[in-house]
Amino acid sequence: MIILISTFSLATDRDHELNILFDELKKNIPNRSFEIEQKIWLIWSTHPTDEKLTARLEEGSQFVRDQNYTKAKDIFTEVINLDQSWAEAWNKRATVLYMLGEFQKSQDDIDQVLALEQRHFGALAGQGLVNIQLKNYEKAIRSYEQAQEIYPAMRSPKIMIKQIEELMKQQTI
Repeated sequence: MIILISTFSLATDRDHELNILFDELKKNIPNRSFEIEQKIWLIWSTHPTDEKLTARLEEGSQFVRDQNYTKAKDIFTEVINLDQSWAEAWNKRATVLYMLGEFQKSQDDIDQVLALEQRHFGALAGQGLVNIQLKNYEKAIRSYEQAQEIYPAMRSPKIMIKQIEELMKQQTI
């Protein structure tokens, strides 16, 4: 019973810290947004209760950096199978699936990320990229708008929305 209480306490502490960080991120304070973003990524990339899963996620991330996407996908799938409630494992696999050109599967994993962590600005930006590939331009714009609402200082939404709007204009000509 003590283990359950401490696990609950860890999850509560983690959620509380994320809530504070997201409130700060939304304030769009110059020179602070990037630091806050890095703290959020650190929390997301650290499993709430299992150091071994954190290590496996990092191992998969190293395979991504080495451009060994198939091996990375296998590791992220293994981590997801061990804990389907860890949003970042889904997000990492969604990224790899995008890199492999498996856009619909990437979108399916992004749906899982956002069901678990609706404020995941990284997944929303990734969803924008996926939907550009799927030619769902309006959905791509909405994804970037949502990311920007959560993280006002994030630069990619402004850039990408402009590019998508230009792409849509070219296609109507």
